[in-house]
Amino acid sequence: MISLPLVYTILALIAYTTSFWYLFLHLMSKREPNHWFIGVILGLGLLLHAGVLYHDMITPLGVNYDVFVLMSFTSGLMLLLSLIFSTYRPILALNLIGIPVAATGLILGFAFSKPNQFIEQHSVSLDIHIILSLSAYAVLLMATIQAVILWFQNRELKNKQKKRIWVNLLPSFQAMESLLFDLIQTGFILLTTALVFGFFTIEDFFAQHLAHKTAFSIISWFVYGSLLIGHYKFGWRGQKAIRFTLIGFFLLAVGFIGSKFVLEMILGR
Repeated sequence: MISLPLVYTILALIAYTTSFWYLFLHLMSKREPNHWFIGVILGLGLLLHAGVLYHDMITPLGVNYDVFVLMSFTSGLMLLLSLIFSTYRPILALNLIGIPVAATGLILGFAFSKPNQFIEQHSVSLDIHIILSLSAYAVLLMATIQAVILWFQNRELKNKQKKRIWVNLLPSFQAMESLLFDLIQTGFILLTTALVFGFFTIEDFFAQHLAHKTAFSIISWFVYGSLLIGHYKFGWRGQKAIRFTLIGFFLLAVGFIGSKFVLEMILGR
């Protein structure tokens, strides 16, 4: 018997594939794609993707934090943000990256996810904190990738290279830089909300081995906050924005990955 999540997955993949090839063929032939068509088809795919996630992730016993489910969640979130930003920024072509990422995450989540990967003594507030944290990490990872791409574009522009691969294939440097700050601002808001929920939800940071992760998250929050203030008040951009973005995500990664390494590999917890 065919399950409803399987039907949703197939239909979502059809929507993703249709929108990808429509966008790809139009951009390759230098024809202007219909933004409404892309929005409707991708929106339908994302709704179906959400339906699969709801079935796999939200259970009567709590949120299922299986790694493949979380990959599906973060990849869908990335495509959603890419679609939203492309409605008011000239970056529609970047959905050619977001669509395959979301499709791959959806397939992995459906095919390999395991049920009942719950957190002991969970609560609604803790679940919200974790989902917000994951969302912040995903958005700030997008910002980090964007910063690396901007570095390549900036290098080609400054060196006046004849073959400008990154400059020619991608939207303009100004549009890409505007997208970078859109991502940082979104990620900063999510990270701020996650930290607030964490402070009101987690009773003892030291007993739960969260002090290390929290400290690095707060330092990273200050880095991103300083960059946003510097950008909107003093006009920081270019290389300075790229450096701040990379440092901010490095601190987040050290807090998250470092904590898991110390607890699991060294302390065996």
